[in-house]
Amino acid sequence: MVKEGYFFSAPFLVVGVVALVLSWSWTGGILVFLGLFVLYFFRNPRRAIPLAEGLVVSPADGRVMEIVEESLDGTVGWRISIFLAIWNVHVQRAPVSGRVADVVYRPGRFYAAMRSAASRENEQNIIYIHTRGGRIVFKQIAGAIARRVICWKREGEEISRGELMGLIRFGSRVDVWLPLEARVAVKRGDSVKGGESILAEWNSTA
Repeated sequence: MVKEGYFFSAPFLVVGVVALVLSWSWTGGILVFLGLFVLYFFRNPRRAIPLAEGLVVSPADGRVMEIVEESLDGTVGWRISIFLAIWNVHVQRAPVSGRVADVVYRPGRFYAAMRSAASRENEQNIIYIHTRGGRIVFKQIAGAIARRVICWKREGEEISRGELMGLIRFGSRVDVWLPLEARVAVKRGDSVKGGESILAEWNSTA
């Protein structure tokens, strides 16, 4: 459980218990249910992080929506987009080991996360990770319901593959940009787990 879960669930649980004590059964039951759901939403399960060299793991739980070639800052690479449903784990993990070169917050719209335009136009954090073999980028993208993207890492910090990086509150989408030489190991429609599922093979330690 991440600490935000206790902060958001406590009001529902406290008021719900008071309502039950006062015999407001329906109101109390609904509030307690909502509080328990919020706790469930902010869960942080243990993950078995792959140890082999040259692997890129998924930064989030969800379903692969798109795998396309896309230019980033003038360089063409692979963009892998992952949709997070409301029942998925919503913490994000580092896809590779390296150094956080920059974290750029970009305000924007709140299109539905399933739309391709969300990758370009929605509110997002863009996280640049430098490794010995080059850089990758991943984005935490808000959606129609999710209205807050949170990154717990800052520029200059060293990170390890699978390490916790941040959270999207009640949403929504994560994009990963990889160099074109990376060998993508997933396909559209695949379900992935953050920190555990292998997205691609890339010789990032070369």
